[in-house]
Amino acid sequence: MSEKKLFLKRIVLNIDWFLIICAAALITIGMLAIYSGTLNFGISSKYIAVQSMAISIGVCAMAAFILFNYQYYRQFDNVIYVLSLLLLTSVLVFGVTVKGTRGWFNFGFASFQPVEIAKLMYIVVIAAFLDKKSKDAKKASFLFIVFSLLMGHLALIMMQPDFSSTLSYFPVTLVLLFAVGVEPFYLLCIVIFGAFAVGIPLFSTFIKLQADLLQSGAFTANFLLTFNDNFTGVYLIIALISLILFIWWFMWKLRVRIPVIYPVILCSAILLGCAASVPVEKSLKEYQRKRLIVFLNPKVDPKGSGYNIIQSKIAIGSGRLAGKGFTKGTQTQLGFLPEQHTDFIFSVIGEEGGWVISQLVILFYFIFIWRALIIAKDARDRYGSLIALGLASMFTFYAFINIGMVMGIMPVTGMPLLLLSYGGSSMVSSLCAIGILLSIQIRRHTYY
Repeated sequence: MSEKKLFLKRIVLNIDWFLIICAAALITIGMLAIYSGTLNFGISSKYIAVQSMAISIGVCAMAAFILFNYQYYRQFDNVIYVLSLLLLTSVLVFGVTVKGTRGWFNFGFASFQPVEIAKLMYIVVIAAFLDKKSKDAKKASFLFIVFSLLMGHLALIMMQPDFSSTLSYFPVTLVLLFAVGVEPFYLLCIVIFGAFAVGIPLFSTFIKLQADLLQSGAFTANFLLTFNDNFTGVYLIIALISLILFIWWFMWKLRVRIPVIYPVILCSAILLGCAASVPVEKSLKEYQRKRLIVFLNPKVDPKGSGYNIIQSKIAIGSGRLAGKGFTKGTQTQLGFLPEQHTDFIFSVIGEEGGWVISQLVILFYFIFIWRALIIAKDARDRYGSLIALGLASMFTFYAFINIGMVMGIMPVTGMPLLLLSYGGSSMVSSLCAIGILLSIQIRRHTYY
């Protein structure tokens, strides 16, 4: 038997068929939901044709990634990172604007969002760096380089601006840093940085939405308006930093010797987060900020930012146990449910398939992510393990946020449900990610 046939036989025998079956099942359910969700547009065949083309391209790309040895990514990580930056830069120059975001290449017959591929390139690059420099994981310089690699992507994506695409970078980075042994304190500082960067502009919008509270009395109105004042915010940040430094000094006097680097890094994370909140606020339009916080109380803006969540919850709730039947969902077919073939596709599944099909989708996702984690555990080397872990984290984050979003317990971020939502770019990149996972899996006992 020839070497080529032996290699193909090894692929068939060693490939993770559970992962492939789950992915195929999710794609099939997604196609049915897309068809039903676009019936009221009158052009369901167009959406199905475009999605089918994306699936075909994605399957071919997945096969190519399976055949390609993932270990070569580690050798060319610098080149891959530069290419990812060039890709994100080129869309700012040559891309077209869709819904206020300059993040698409338009080829006439189809369009492509390069940030979806850039995410995969970031994962293989950051995994390579962490694998090579893991012995320095306790050093602050190590985190500085990781932060620089992260900000290289985030800065270019925010220039589009495309806030939702930046969100998956943080959990992936945190999980991989934790995996290589970075101190939890440093991870906490990264979380604090992100909380201040995003939380400050969202808090300002949250205050403005509380029209009913502002009218409830002079004391409440003045209290909330005081917190919405810029100078008050500066004073609060100064007070918080002063409190941190005082606690450190007090602990030192009690002979609890906490190295000075810890309060310095913590205060730096707070200040950098405050500084980053300025470009975040400028990149996020007012309606986007409202969408991110209105899930706390959709009735504050029921005909505006809260409309999507309210209609989604009605759709899911009306599906009950067995659903209303394929193409028979009233919220879906009458067009009450917004973005029902993309961001809110799980609402279509919940209304027409009910609790049973919704739980089946969640089960498929659970098995898919479990198999990805098994691939990470069984990988031949740490590099493969880190890549698989990063990809598993990405799929988990997307599923958790999207499903939580349509149920009204998470912010409306505009993140698709991978493998189900309509969108060629996300479908192709998801299948490429599966190809990388399977490349790692079939080489767990060999380098070739």
